[in-house]
Amino acid sequence: MTLATARPAPMRHARSNSPKRALRLLIVGCGDVGMRVLRLLAGRWTVYALSSNPARSAELRDAGAIPLIGNLDRPQDLARLAGLADLVLHLAPPPGQGEVDRRSLNLIRALARSGKPHRLVYASTTGVYGDCGGAAFDETRPVRAATARAQRRVDAEQRLRLFGRQHGVAVTVLRIPGIYAWDREGGHPRERLARGAPVLCRDDDVYTNHIHADDLARACLLALLRGAPQRLLHVCDDADLLMGDYFDLAADLLQQPRPLRISRAEAITQMSPMQLSFMSESRRLSNRRLRTELRLKLRYPTPAEGLLAGRS
Repeated sequence: MTLATARPAPMRHARSNSPKRALRLLIVGCGDVGMRVLRLLAGRWTVYALSSNPARSAELRDAGAIPLIGNLDRPQDLARLAGLADLVLHLAPPPGQGEVDRRSLNLIRALARSGKPHRLVYASTTGVYGDCGGAAFDETRPVRAATARAQRRVDAEQRLRLFGRQHGVAVTVLRIPGIYAWDREGGHPRERLARGAPVLCRDDDVYTNHIHADDLARACLLALLRGAPQRLLHVCDDADLLMGDYFDLAADLLQQPRPLRISRAEAITQMSPMQLSFMSESRRLSNRRLRTELRLKLRYPTPAEGLLAGRS
């Protein structure tokens, strides 16, 4: 059984699929990860991609999707989504302000109107945990969002899982850390190394977690096939790295100078609030559920294997 030909495990009260009809997937927010999912599927499913940018229609069509132009901030744009797909992959970020994710609220209201999907996978963030002091933990740890940005993710998770319980939809929440790939725009440490951006000295440093974008796309697809109802999953690799060590590793692989190390006190005077927020949360995530429940074999188990993958 391959990723692209497997069918979702049966659910009670779910619609039966005609064996003559390909599965129908709706991707909401088809950016870099969504495009990687399309490449994995290679046209084996019928895929609709919701985008707020009409200029992307040709790109999405060339990648094998049927483009739908609509804005999650405009509920009137979403009426056509009801009953459209068997599976939904929700990759769209929340709004940029507030503590409520009205985009996810608008989406589930549209999906609830008729013909609800069998499964919905939501791409969340490990930022919902806040600072954990470098502790190692699994998905049973309570959330403790420290920023409005993370609180919007908590709000989305709660709304989507409630939607799943109320309507018999298997909702899987993927909590995702830092995504990297050589060909991901702005998603590789070489850009930061080129800017000469410093990192924290070891005594002040924080543990961070990572996932290669290709492994994330495979996890998204497997969650659509195998995700348990209302389940939380960490999508991270096997590495156990301090942030500074991650950038040192990248520098060594690229044969570039390692970044300057500075104290946290110095960082406060040199970095933006956004940069500091990422350097103020330390955690080490277990990926046991990813490996045992989704049965994902990571192509890039640590950044040492993944950071140069795809380099021409």
